[in-house]
Amino acid sequence: MTFATLGLIDPLLRTLDALDYRTPTPVQKEAIPAVLKGRDLLAAAQTGTGKTAAFALPLLQRLTMEGPRVTSNAVRALVLTPTRELAEQVQQSIQTYGQDLPLRSYAVYGGVSINPQMMALRKGIDVLVATPGRLLDLYRQNAVKFNQLQVLVLDEADRMLDLGFSQELDELFAALPKKRQTLLFSATFSDAIRQMAKELLRDPLSIEVSPRNAAAKSVKQWLIPVDKKRKGELFLHLLAEKRWGQVLVFAKTRKGVDQLVEELHAAGIAADAIHGDKPQPSRLRALERFKAGGMQVLVATDVAARGLDIHDLPQVVNFDLPIVAEDYVHRIGRTGRAGATGEAISLVAADEVDQLAAIETLIGQVLVRHDEPDFIPDHRVPQTTLGGQVVKKPKKPKKPKDVPGKGKIHLGNWFDASEKPNATPIRKVPSLSGGAAGKKKR
Repeated sequence: MTFATLGLIDPLLRTLDALDYRTPTPVQKEAIPAVLKGRDLLAAAQTGTGKTAAFALPLLQRLTMEGPRVTSNAVRALVLTPTRELAEQVQQSIQTYGQDLPLRSYAVYGGVSINPQMMALRKGIDVLVATPGRLLDLYRQNAVKFNQLQVLVLDEADRMLDLGFSQELDELFAALPKKRQTLLFSATFSDAIRQMAKELLRDPLSIEVSPRNAAAKSVKQWLIPVDKKRKGELFLHLLAEKRWGQVLVFAKTRKGVDQLVEELHAAGIAADAIHGDKPQPSRLRALERFKAGGMQVLVATDVAARGLDIHDLPQVVNFDLPIVAEDYVHRIGRTGRAGATGEAISLVAADEVDQLAAIETLIGQVLVRHDEPDFIPDHRVPQTTLGGQVVKKPKKPKKPKDVPGKGKIHLGNWFDASEKPNATPIRKVPSLSGGAAGKKKR
C-alpha cells in the first residue's frame, strides 16, 4: 500500500515523496481514510509509529478542500498537547507536511511571552497547536475564538490528565462547538481517558495497532542493580566502558537532573538539561543542540518523555525509574523509532522495586538483570514477578540468647530476692521440691 492509495491529494504526496515517506505505517493506514471521511477516532499506537502524520495529513487535506477562509483570531483546527516540547514537534511536522498548502499553522504554550502569540492569532490560524494552560489564558483574554473550529485533536491525552490539566480541559471543551470532528491519539489509554472519549467522541472508530501499554519490540530492555548513591559513578563508567555515542537520560527530579549534568561536566562530557525550571528558549536550545550532535548527553525529567523526536538515538537510560509506570513506555519510546533498533537501560536501586514491579506488570515482561562487577549493590534489589509481586526472602529465625546461669536458677528476666537483694521480686522461683527455693532435700 502507498500513500496515494489512501486518497491524499497531490501536494501532500509530493511532500511525502520528498521526505522519503514510502509506505504508510499501520496506524496511518487505518487512521488517514477514516479522518478524511470525517469520522471521530480513538487511536492507540506505540510512540514512534507515525501518529502525528496519521492525523496531520488528512487534517491538512480537509482544511484545504473544505470550509471558509479563517477569520481574525479564529482557528479551524486545534491540536492539544501536554508539553511545550511536543507542541513544538507537532507544529514543525504540520509545517513540513503543509509546506505546499495555503494554510497557516502556529504553536502556543507557556514559559514564553504571551504577546507575540496574541499578535500572531490576530491573522487567524488554520491549525493551532497548544498546551491547555496557555490556550485557556488566550481564550480568557479573547485572543482566540472557536466559532470556526472544525476539528479537535488530543495528542497524548493521558499525559494531560497526569499533569493535572483536567479542570482546564473541562473549561476548554465547554467553549468548543459541539458540532466538530474529534480525534484522540496516544501510545497509552487509561480507563479515565476511555471514559473521557465516551463523552467527547461520536460513534468513534477505535484503532489499536499494538497491545495496550506495550513497549516497542525494537527496543532491547535491561536493568543494572546499583546502590542509589553510586548511580552517577555507574553511568560515567558505562558511558566510557561501552563507548556510547549520544544518550538521552531520564531522572526523577529537577535537582537530580542538574546534579548529574554537573557530574558530567566535571568529567569533561558535553551535557545539558531539560526540566520544568528551565525557561523555554533554554530548553529548545538544548534540544536542538542535542539533535544536531553538539553534545553527548541530554538529561531530562519526564516533561521530555513525550515530544522528543530524535533520529538515530541508540540509547535511553533511566537514571531513576518513573513514578508512573506508563511514563516508562514513553521514555524508552525515544529510541527504536521508525524501524530502527535501540537500547533502554535502567539503573535500579533497592527502594525502586515497587516501581519496577509496576513497570514489568504493565509491559508484560520481567526485565533482564545484568550485574556490573564493580557495582554490586550492598542493598540488593528484590526479585520481582510478572504479577507485580516482590519476592522477599524469608527472615531467618533469631537464635535464643544463651544466658549463663552461674549455678543459679534463671527463668528469663524473672528472679527472686536471693538473686537481687535490693530489687523487688517479680516472681518467686518455685521450689525444686515444693518447699522454699534453695532448700535442700531431706
